[in-house]
Amino acid sequence: MVKDQKNWRLLRDFKKGKYCFLIGVDNWAIELQTNEFHSLYLLLLRVNEQLLDIKNELMDEEYISLELEQIPWYVELKGKKNDWSLRFVFESQEQTRSFEMYWPIQIAQNLSYEIKRMWESMD
Repeated sequence: MVKDQKNWRLLRDFKKGKYCFLIGVDNWAIELQTNEFHSLYLLLLRVNEQLLDIKNELMDEEYISLELEQIPWYVELKGKKNDWSLRFVFESQEQTRSFEMYWPIQIAQNLSYEIKRMWESMD
């Protein structure tokens, strides 16, 4: 399964073995294991839930910042209620690798939605 947009791409290929999910944004990409992708999916659900909890109380021009930690992830949402970016820090529990991802405002909502859709399509 491939979702390829102008500034980002999302790929699921179980033939690749251990690292079967790829997330790419602009000039970088990272491959994730199934359990890492699932934990990212769960984190995105939590971020969305927190945003929905406060969204009706926010004015359109009001800036917000949400921070969540759900091991192995840390995420930071910054922007306005309808336009926001996401920054992730991943610390491997297996001591194998760590990385950071940044999704700018133009793509953060679409990529979040497609990750949720991709995971839920596997059920």
